[in-house]
Amino acid sequence: MSRQNVSRARTGWRRTAARVLPALLVASWVSSVARAQQSYTWQELRDKFIAANPTLQAAKLAVEESKAEEITAYLRPNPDMTAALDQLDPFSWNPYRPLGYTFPLLSFSYLHERQGKRELRRDSARQATLIADFSASDQQRGLLFNLRAAFVQTLQAKSVLLVTRENLAYWDKVLTISSDRLRAGDIAQIDLDRLELERVQFESDVQTAEVNLRTAKIQLLQLLNDRTPIEQFDVTGRFDFAEQTMPLEEFRTIALDNRPDLKAALQASEKAVVDHKLAVANGTTDPTFGMDVGRNPPIPAYFGVSVNIPLRIFDKNQGEKLRTEIDIRRNQRLGEAARAQVFSDVDSAYVMVNSNVILLKPYKAKYLQQAVRVRDTVAFAYQRGGATLLDFLSAENDYRSVQLNYLNLVGAYLTAAGQLNLAVGREVIQ
Repeated sequence: MSRQNVSRARTGWRRTAARVLPALLVASWVSSVARAQQSYTWQELRDKFIAANPTLQAAKLAVEESKAEEITAYLRPNPDMTAALDQLDPFSWNPYRPLGYTFPLLSFSYLHERQGKRELRRDSARQATLIADFSASDQQRGLLFNLRAAFVQTLQAKSVLLVTRENLAYWDKVLTISSDRLRAGDIAQIDLDRLELERVQFESDVQTAEVNLRTAKIQLLQLLNDRTPIEQFDVTGRFDFAEQTMPLEEFRTIALDNRPDLKAALQASEKAVVDHKLAVANGTTDPTFGMDVGRNPPIPAYFGVSVNIPLRIFDKNQGEKLRTEIDIRRNQRLGEAARAQVFSDVDSAYVMVNSNVILLKPYKAKYLQQAVRVRDTVAFAYQRGGATLLDFLSAENDYRSVQLNYLNLVGAYLTAAGQLNLAVGREVIQ
């Protein structure tokens, strides 16, 4: 082989390597990213959220604080001790006995709480803990709805991105065929230009879908308190709808049994009753029992007992009794309002779910296949001169609109299902 041929071969190998190596590097990077990416199901995402969300952790700590207050509420009163030295006479006529007439005294006293005040304080604190627990559960219910909505938005954005990429790939094939037809003289340059201008819309759809997907993932990572890069985080799940739902009365029954805000309102009524009993008990007098030991010369030692009973000439607890009595009725009304709110939330969410199902059924049964059939038929006719360019563009736009509308409706259905889960108080629709 001549030197010139060897040089050409080396140049060819270098050019081939220059083209192949970047492609290999990109493929290796994509493969490593795909391997490093972790995909979460809804249950895995939910468990991670409950374990890591700082707002939920703060709500749980508030419940622990309320439990600590139960200990304080049930504490016994401490006894009092008094030690005294009286009748000191440093100017006594007998300087050798300055403490001869000293009166030492040691006394103890203890407040005895009557009418079960201590137990009532404990019961009131326990009721407050239950209310705090239900409030934390209600806060978790609302945050789980936000998590579910972000999860659905992510699935919807992934589905839309897939459809937009398929549309863009299909349009690129159309452009390839149209370029061949232009070279063959089958279409005019203006037709190809219009087809190329139409590609901008498909590119815009892809970019919008990518931005929406990244935004939804950012929201999920914020709720999870996770700093994972977006490229390494993904979710997976069923992006579809269920045609059958339970009757409305079953959802209402489940909601009445599970809504934590309703339970908190009912528990507040019970706490108001306990607080009223405590106010009545606080209006009663508590005796203080005492005992003292001392020396009073010439008595070498003595002891005594005493009982201190406050005289209730004026009842200073009348206002608190009246307030707690009114608070019972107020919490009863709030419980009725919470119950009415439960019915309203369930009914509204149920109507939204059914409305989306009614719209989705014809899409799945008819419109999706019909849009594909119309687009393919018009495209076939256009490529053979049996349809105009305007007809082809209109059929493609109709197909694109039907596909995106269907995905948006599925997303609306899943969001409404999450709203129904929120209204019921637990997951009844996955």
